[in-house]
Amino acid sequence: MTERFTGSFTQQEPIPDEGIAAALAVLRHGRLHRYNTAPGELSETALLEQEFAGFTGAAYALAVASGGYALGCALRAVGVCPGDKVLTNAFTLAPVPGAIAALGAVPVFVGVTERLVIDLDDLALKVQSSGAKVLMLSHMRGHICDMDALMAICDAADVTVIEDCAHTMGASWNGVPSGRHGAVGCYSTQTYKHMNSGEGGFLVTDDAEIAARAVMLSGSYMLYERHLAAPPPEAFAEVKYMTPNVSGRMDNLRAAILRPQLASLGAQVARWNARYAVVEAGLADTPGLTLVARDPKEVPVGSSFQFLLLDWSDEAIAEVLRRCAARGVELKWFGGAEPTGFTSRYDSWRYVEAERMPASDRILKGIVDMRLPLTFSEEDCALIARIVRAEVCAVYQAG
Repeated sequence: MTERFTGSFTQQEPIPDEGIAAALAVLRHGRLHRYNTAPGELSETALLEQEFAGFTGAAYALAVASGGYALGCALRAVGVCPGDKVLTNAFTLAPVPGAIAALGAVPVFVGVTERLVIDLDDLALKVQSSGAKVLMLSHMRGHICDMDALMAICDAADVTVIEDCAHTMGASWNGVPSGRHGAVGCYSTQTYKHMNSGEGGFLVTDDAEIAARAVMLSGSYMLYERHLAAPPPEAFAEVKYMTPNVSGRMDNLRAAILRPQLASLGAQVARWNARYAVVEAGLADTPGLTLVARDPKEVPVGSSFQFLLLDWSDEAIAEVLRRCAARGVELKWFGGAEPTGFTSRYDSWRYVEAERMPASDRILKGIVDMRLPLTFSEEDCALIARIVRAEVCAVYQAG
């Protein structure tokens, strides 16, 4: 009998009981706004920021309404202005170039390698040719480039790095947590990320002036002293008069359900990586399928899995997706002629003028992706790998 998978690729684990209890407490007292506190009370949001700063090792942390808001806030906080060029990945998700374009700045796309990370050779060239002074680096789908080499390129050219860590919360490079190499790290707590508050995000930095600007941008009014992971009041002395309010605060309800998830994130990372390893082993040496190599210095969070069908025809890739879907395995093809569900390639964002990148186009065309939620068991992951392997082999051999 042909095996079939019956699980859901979009079903997350429930919110922990501690988070539900904390959320109910917030609902019962009604003080959802982060600055609406009783005398002597520390808000859930302020406590979460303090805990997230400790988790990442950052001096300052700010909880915000979404990961996309964190990106835009970071760009403003480091001084990006309309017309400025900002380097970013050709392979990322729409909120990254969207945050740049929303400021009236201009995305400059950098190529992708078969490791699905930013092409450092192309980066070095475009740092020089573009004159850009900011790189918004996306660790797309959890793949981390050689951050030591990247920072050497950027530091030598005085390029400020903002890290998009939507897919790497809990990951690290060479022992340094993701988000802590650049000037600012931005994270997401949208439902499909590593902590789930529906929507939400964080911004971390060691720079007091950047942090003070971000707090003011987020809509602190003059209540910044109620933060536990913000700079001291003197850092706000001039910033508070010069920074616009672009409100994007996190509320106490979302913070309440995130705090227990943050406490267990290390254990969750281990569970994701165990599932990733099972799929990787099951797909090893599949004819026509290229696995994405990981550097030993990288400790990822395997919440999704990618492989490459390099130089396959559109029809053959579509047939693999169709056959896998018929057996219950939901795959996303990043290389389709038209984006489905969301956009992830530089040529999908037609509000940006971008030159073609043939070497990157070849890779982008072959990327196939699937989610690995923690509602899957390791046995589920083994079954999924068997199905994908069988259908890739069938189509490859037929071709």
